[in-house]
Amino acid sequence: MLGGFLLGAMPDLTIFQYNAVDNIFSMTVATMGAAALFLFMSRSQVDPEYRPALMVSGLVVSIACYHYFMIRHSWNDAYSLADGGAKYVGTGAAFNDFYRYADWILTVPLLMVELVSVLRLPSAKATSLLTRLVIAAAAMIALGYPGEVIADPSRWTERVIWGGLSSIPFFYILYVLWVELTNSLDSQPPAARKLIEICRLVLLITWAVYPIAYAMGGTPDALAAKQGGTTGAGGIVGLQIGYAIADMTAKAGFGVLIYFIARAKSRRTADGHSEAAYAAG
Repeated sequence: MLGGFLLGAMPDLTIFQYNAVDNIFSMTVATMGAAALFLFMSRSQVDPEYRPALMVSGLVVSIACYHYFMIRHSWNDAYSLADGGAKYVGTGAAFNDFYRYADWILTVPLLMVELVSVLRLPSAKATSLLTRLVIAAAAMIALGYPGEVIADPSRWTERVIWGGLSSIPFFYILYVLWVELTNSLDSQPPAARKLIEICRLVLLITWAVYPIAYAMGGTPDALAAKQGGTTGAGGIVGLQIGYAIADMTAKAGFGVLIYFIARAKSRRTADGHSEAAYAAG
């Protein structure tokens, strides 16, 4: 099992390739940390009923900040300069690619919680929605991981199968969220409607990056690179950069959007009109 968590054979990388990944990891750590501070410090700017959404959102980016710090540390340990500083080669130390999946298994369900929390749906509906989304999120991650750790080009078809199975709950989540966000528009204050419409697009666009990155890291050449080859190193680099960009947008960017939705709805209640009164007409 440990061998699936750690990638010991690393492809040789150019200076540009190594630094591109290292810099995006550094940027992700800074982005997640800054977002965490912003969300925790902004809780007092929204009404009490929306503060749990910001707390959960801040927790999401805090967890991601820690894991990306560890991912970058592992990346640095896995490589060293060689050939007089002309390229980076593997040191033999394992690159722990499991940190990202450990992050996702915690943060993806919490992303569902923060969204449902800020929508302020009726209790029974919110519970049903969260149950379905959390189960689907767990299934998506559990089905994607066995394919992610495949490093044998001869098992490319197996990786595609695991990716396809993972896509079923993936698209189910996107469908449910799109439908529920659309259905909730009429019950939301006018000031929040446009933001919720933007929220739908952010979810659709940012989540679309994940299967693209998964595919880039799953070509036969990229799988060979996981065994120490050099031909598919670009696929490994693309996978790491793609996942990092998607995580920054889907967690930090989405968290800030949750704040603006909560702030807009708080302004509504600040004017003396409760959401319940508005929803009742």
